[in-house]
Amino acid sequence: MSVFHGDGGRIVLFFVALAAAFVNGALGYGFSSLTVPIALLFFSNRVLAPALVLVELAINSWVVILNRRSLSTVRARTFPILLGLIPGILVGSYLLTNVNVGWMKFWTYVVLLPLILAQAAGFRRPIRSERRVGVPLGAAIGTLYATTTISGPPLAMMFNNQGLDQEEFRAALGMVRLVETTATAAVYGFLGLYSSKSVALAVPIAPAVLMGLPLGAYFVRYVRVESFRRICMSFDAWIVGFGLSRTIIDLALLPTRMAYAVWCAIIIFDACLLYQYFASGRFRPKVEPFSSVSRAS
Repeated sequence: MSVFHGDGGRIVLFFVALAAAFVNGALGYGFSSLTVPIALLFFSNRVLAPALVLVELAINSWVVILNRRSLSTVRARTFPILLGLIPGILVGSYLLTNVNVGWMKFWTYVVLLPLILAQAAGFRRPIRSERRVGVPLGAAIGTLYATTTISGPPLAMMFNNQGLDQEEFRAALGMVRLVETTATAAVYGFLGLYSSKSVALAVPIAPAVLMGLPLGAYFVRYVRVESFRRICMSFDAWIVGFGLSRTIIDLALLPTRMAYAVWCAIIIFDACLLYQYFASGRFRPKVEPFSSVSRAS
């Protein structure tokens, strides 16, 4: 496996980042939630997270610029979340520097899995009191982001549930993620988390992002957003399940067969969700033109 931690690992990272950037360009989120589960098989959180934060500064700036017309509409709704981000980022950065690498991977997968499965299931439950939920949600997201560079799934679930249209959804997501990446990058710098290894990982990621983002943005014009999102989240669930099983084995929490049984159970459960969605016929295109139905659901 040593080869994969060197040039081989960076080659894998390039193609993973390319696919993840393609999805991010199409949906407005998903880069880290697709990249991290696979990349953690080759690199530790402490090396990977600083590299991804640097790249995501550019990604989130791009999303905000593209959807700047809706920023004024969503500013008030995102403000409570922004208030909670800073304390969460401070806690998450502390955990990143002090928690065992193996356990950090384990808890990353454990937190991600239900969020991704909820997305794959199309979970919807509008929140009536956004302001009351915003600050604790922001703190939780800040902690998750600082330790894993992932915040897309919980934010997407939040904004999807509130009935925002596609441009408002992307603007709200981009605004929160731009603030969290900027603050996290500053805290990482203060704690001295940037290293030559982290900077080296940004080299294969950056060109993959430059290629994947515009391709995804072009592709999504010709597909139904909800169907594409369900498929992407299902694939993500399978990857997270595999990473969780491998980490369980590495930590000796379960025998190998039982650990892989966990992965199989995740695949079966997700396959049922995906089958239920397509069997229901909800994936079929509507009569209205794309522009009128392209809600980020």
